[in-house]
Amino acid sequence: MLVGIFVSVINQLEAAFTAFANFMWSTPLVVLLVGGGIGLMLYSRFHPYRHLGHALALLRGRYNDEHDPGHVSHAQALSTALSGTLGLGNVAGVAIAISAGGPGAVFWMWVTAIIGVTTKFYTASLAVMYRGKDSSGELRGGPMYVIREGLGKRWYPLAVLFAIAGALGTLPLFQTNQFVSLLREVVAIPMGLATKSKHVAFDITAGVALAILALLVVLGRIERIGKLTVRLVPSMVLLYIGMTLIVLVHYWQDIPGVFMLIVNDAFTGTSVAGGALGTVIMIGVRRGAFSNEAGIGTESMAHGAARTREPIREGVVAMTGPIIDTLIVCSCTAFLILLTGVWQTGGEMEGVALTASALEAVFPNVGMYLLLLMVALLSFSTIVTFWFYGSMCVGFLIGADKAHYYTPLYLLMVVVGAVTTLELVNGLLVGMYAVMAIPTMISTFLLAPRVNEAAHHYFRKMDTERLGSE
Repeated sequence: MLVGIFVSVINQLEAAFTAFANFMWSTPLVVLLVGGGIGLMLYSRFHPYRHLGHALALLRGRYNDEHDPGHVSHAQALSTALSGTLGLGNVAGVAIAISAGGPGAVFWMWVTAIIGVTTKFYTASLAVMYRGKDSSGELRGGPMYVIREGLGKRWYPLAVLFAIAGALGTLPLFQTNQFVSLLREVVAIPMGLATKSKHVAFDITAGVALAILALLVVLGRIERIGKLTVRLVPSMVLLYIGMTLIVLVHYWQDIPGVFMLIVNDAFTGTSVAGGALGTVIMIGVRRGAFSNEAGIGTESMAHGAARTREPIREGVVAMTGPIIDTLIVCSCTAFLILLTGVWQTGGEMEGVALTASALEAVFPNVGMYLLLLMVALLSFSTIVTFWFYGSMCVGFLIGADKAHYYTPLYLLMVVVGAVTTLELVNGLLVGMYAVMAIPTMISTFLLAPRVNEAAHHYFRKMDTERLGSE
């Protein structure tokens, strides 16, 4: 009887969270993110896109100054932000998008990323421009501080809304769920440590082990996270690109056809039941935003920790995020799934299992293990970064001196994520991401003129210095 009640409650929660996510990610929010992003592109006169070379110079440490305020270097800030965005959304999330919205969803993910370049420039610049001190006196950045410091008390409820949604939306449920799911399929079941029907004990054990590893990192706070991610993120990206290049070579004759499939389906929606074009666009935009977090605001908390006195510098660095995250890494997953054809033959497979099937088709016997390694790196880096985001949000709400109470709760959620369902966690987290976007985009619109003014002065100064050196 108790089991039946539990299952009923879970099913009701799944339905409620899914309905909540669908409601939040309806047309108004798409207009806010995509339409707002287009508005920022036009308002900036496409200026940020002209400075990608400057971003690379910043990442190489050319302008680093140890005496500047902040906690981490530009490269560490970007790596921390990317470790939050380069999570399982790039592997499982893209697979979910293709399963639900067809190949055309990939095109709208690309559109969201291109627009997101400008959005990231503005949000990250503001995260440094309007840094504020928490209750312990530590300098912090992020949308809640941008609202408090830049807009004043009248807008404070928006800051609280972001912090509440941020604390819930950055729970590690999805990352743990998908990692443990793949670990169970690849290692536990073949070794007899679990079965398809009996795997709770293994799932809990794996969740506890992951929580302990995360604890060892989060005890070092943002400085240790930055040092970890600046080593992990480039390795993850290069590994994944390398695997994808092998797949591209293997299926090189099919590449033009896949491109045409993505573009055609983006404007027809023929791969979705009933040819629902709106569904294709909505899913693509949702997954794109969830992937690169442009306009969501979480990444601003990482960029706000950058060691710099120039807000525009961090904005320039941050705008490379959607390029790396969505245009490169998410595209790798999309081509893996589409070129191998598993999106049509995968049956009931979903999430990371679909991506695993694609790799196994090209790398028999080792594909699963390659993906397991990738997922392990992705999930762990995201888990530790999300702890930083969540603790900042909790600290903003109840005081930094009490934020340490969040850590054991967060680690418990790592374990809970290992035994919960994909449908349950996906609906909750995607819904919270939508809530976060509202205060982030509103504050960005209102403060965009100040970013433009600062950018004008900064780039003029850089041009003067360059001419002087010549």
